[in-house]
This record gives sequence, structure tokens and C-alpha cells, in this order.
Amino acid sequence: MNMKQKYALFFDIDGTLVSFRTHEIPSSTIQALTQAKANGSRIYIATGRPPVIITNLSAIEHLIDGYITTNGALCYVGDEMVCCQPIPSQDVMTCVEDAKEKGYSLIVVGRKDVAVLDPTGDVNRIFRQMLAVREFDEASPLEVVLKQDILQLTPFFPADYEAGLLARMPQCVSGRWHPEFTDITANGADKGKGILSIARHEGFDPNHTIAFGDGGNDTSMILQAGIGIAMGNALEALKEQADFVTTSVDDDGILNALQHFGVI
Repeated sequence: MNMKQKYALFFDIDGTLVSFRTHEIPSSTIQALTQAKANGSRIYIATGRPPVIITNLSAIEHLIDGYITTNGALCYVGDEMVCCQPIPSQDVMTCVEDAKEKGYSLIVVGRKDVAVLDPTGDVNRIFRQMLAVREFDEASPLEVVLKQDILQLTPFFPADYEAGLLARMPQCVSGRWHPEFTDITANGADKGKGILSIARHEGFDPNHTIAFGDGGNDTSMILQAGIGIAMGNALEALKEQADFVTTSVDDDGILNALQHFGVI
């Protein structure tokens, strides 16, 4: 009997599990994850999305063992929180005040609620229209969210503006997976460190992990995982960091990679 390899598998959502074209998980990916789980591997999500907008995984929810959300700022397994790293309030207000002054859009992710400042319409255009995220329609007032721990800030500005703002937010890091916006979290919160937190909690070797991603905010977990896999549709910079490049999300990329490494 051919024994399959068992790994802790970590998957980004947008552009990795879920197609940007169809906004759905390809049937080949559902098939592959179902078989990997049956073979003894564990399945984890590693996303920049906050929990409130992780709404496109219904086809595989029953297979998921845990979540790295908001780029590692909030990790949980079942109802148990594994880690939570909020952004220092001074850095939060630096970004909020800059967004108001410069007039760019900003998503503010609190521990429980999300606020959306959208003077330019970029949140509506990208998240509601391009990514099919409707949950921001019920966003909370900014003053309500600012009373909570802030886990992530998503400002909508080009990459050449980013360094200047981050220089004024010294306790933060940025992970850009879209040319029009970036995700800002506290230092020490990224997907790679999320893998380490989940590994400690679950009791597995971080070296016996496989991570899949396509964007700049996946770099840390691609480097941290025992095997880092870039999707065929990934940024070229991520492909250069990966141990293996599979086909695209729409061309059976996850199925092909799991077969290649003997997981299924």
C-alpha cells in the first residue's frame, strides 16, 4: 500500500483557494483537500481577511482545523484563540488621521467589528465588486471600532506612498497583496509567525508544513513553511522565494502540488 505523506497544510484564500475569476473554490481543489484530510493531513487557512469576511469557504469549512486571519494578528482553532496581536493605538491613530487628511480609503479591523472609510469609492470597487465581499455593507462606525483592539489597517494608496507612512508607524509591518492597497499589522504579526503559533498550539513540527500563496503578504509563510508553494498566478517576487511553483488557481494548482509532494 502506498502511504501518503501527512502535513499541516496552510492556504491563503484569495487567488489561492478562491479564484479571482469565479469567486469560487475550484472543484479540483475541493477534491484535493478532501483527499488530503482523509489521508491524515491537517488543513489551516492563512488569510489577510478578518473573520467577518471569511465567507467564501463553505465548500470546505468542514475540513478546516484552524485559522490564521488578519495576516497573523488573530489566530484560532475552533473556539480557542491561539494568538491576538493588536496594533499600538498611537500607530492606529497615525494611519487614521493620515487617511482623513489625505482623503484615501481605509478599512479598520477591530477585534469584533470593522469600520470602512471610503471617500474615493475604492473599497466598494475592489472589495464589493471585484472580490464579491458584501459584509462591509454592515460596517460599524469608526468611533465604535476604535474602542476595540485594532488588528489590521487596510489603507488604499500606491506602494510608493507606503514607506513614508510606515516610517511614522514604527511598531507596524505591511503586507501588500494588491497594487491598490496594503494590509498593516503590528510587528510580530504575519502569516509566517502565525504558522509558528498554530504549530506550538497543535504540537506539530513547523518544518513539516506546506504553505500555499500568491501575494506579497504570503511571503513570510512561504519562507517559514517546510515547503513553500507559489501558485502559477502568484507575483513573480513570491515565485522567486518559493520552493515550488504550481499551476494557477484556475488550472488545478493545489491538486497538482499535493499530488507532486505525495500528500494525495
